[in-house]
Amino acid sequence: MLPEPVLRARGLVKRFAAPAGPPIEVLAGAELTVRRGELVVIEGPSGSGKSTLLNVLGLLEDADAGEIRFGERTVSTLGRSAKSRERGRWLGFVFQSFLLLPGLTALDNVLLAARYTSGVDAELRRRAMALLERFGMAERRDHHPAQLSGGEQQRVAFCRAVLNDPPLLLADEPTGNLDDANGAVILESLRDRARSGGAVIVVSHRPDAARDADAVFTLAAGKLHPAATRRPSGAGTL
Repeated sequence: MLPEPVLRARGLVKRFAAPAGPPIEVLAGAELTVRRGELVVIEGPSGSGKSTLLNVLGLLEDADAGEIRFGERTVSTLGRSAKSRERGRWLGFVFQSFLLLPGLTALDNVLLAARYTSGVDAELRRRAMALLERFGMAERRDHHPAQLSGGEQQRVAFCRAVLNDPPLLLADEPTGNLDDANGAVILESLRDRARSGGAVIVVSHRPDAARDADAVFTLAAGKLHPAATRRPSGAGTL
């Protein structure tokens, strides 16, 4: 029996206005189902709409058509405040550009995830410190982003994304600004999230990102096409 879906997306359409002529259709009916314990990788050339797809799945941008469900709840039709609450409950984001706040220390950037949901208490502070320790960042907890290397910033960003133990983790080119060693650390951490029962969607150009993935899709002409399936269980179904 398959695990329950964490995410179900059906018929997603997203258009952007063009300087001249008709709108550009970036998503043209994209569909995806991701279940607990699955690592799904999305590939595609630059400009194919991968980041747009993640932003739509993560409720950062509205689709022009289609439906998104987190668990049994349809979230694509909710208002802005309700979507924000659902993001806090369901999602963690790992961005290519880190998006750390320059005025906050590494520890406070990690704790930022909790400030938008349940608030910071002693237990969450202990959890944040344990994450920084795990990724070799405990001694840098009081440093600001400008004092950290790119690899260190990405590790802080990853700790922030998983602090609330979200059911679904979205990672947009999480190793794009990293060297091979730091990139391997982040990719292994994403695999660990799936092994521990989370659902993970990764957009990446790195060939090794697809290693051990449950399913790999290519985004082309606004739709997701199976590129490879690692397990015959129906993982990452359309």
